[in-house]
Amino acid sequence: MPLATAAPTSLRMPDTLSAVDRIDAAIARIESAIDARARAGDALARRHAALKARMAEAVSALDDVIARGSAS
Repeated sequence: MPLATAAPTSLRMPDTLSAVDRIDAAIARIESAIDARARAGDALARRHAALKARMAEAVSALDDVIARGSAS
């Protein structure tokens, strides 16, 4: 009886392409997650800046109230 031989490389090509396709899909998901995180970080930075500006206005208004109260 002849010994079984390994399948030729050309017969295993679909598995290889499938693995490459899965790797490409995983890379695309990672890049998408990175982009989403960057957008979320940008949104958070904008919200932080807006809150900081509003707090500065509120503190300034309180300073004015305190200054008027102590001048009387």
